[in-house]
Amino acid sequence: MRSFAYAIAAIAAVGIIVAIARMPYQPPDGGSQTGSIVGLVSNEVMETEGDLTLAVPEMSCVMSCYPKVKKALESTEGVESVELDTQKEEGIIDNRQVVVHYKPGFEVSAAIASLKQSGYTSSPVE
Repeated sequence: MRSFAYAIAAIAAVGIIVAIARMPYQPPDGGSQTGSIVGLVSNEVMETEGDLTLAVPEMSCVMSCYPKVKKALESTEGVESVELDTQKEEGIIDNRQVVVHYKPGFEVSAAIASLKQSGYTSSPVE
């Protein structure tokens, strides 16, 4: 009987995870964004160093998705580092954004292409 209850709980947990992963991206300000690039031209080359916030709607977990996003972006020329944006609760991605610290010469389109190549196809820039 106990194993039956565990099986039901496991099935419910998988259902919840799938439902959360399929939730549409909602920016922290409550607005809605669609499209692949918002706020910048995708072929823009940065002339000075700075930070850029990229929304990664498909990034849903800290253990697998975020490291994959980080590796993809850090392999892009001009990227110094990538950090997960501030989250409400540690260990859970509730703000699907990363902050990219870049050097002069960084190309936004190259970063978007790296994400697409890693399977993250819609990454608005904020």
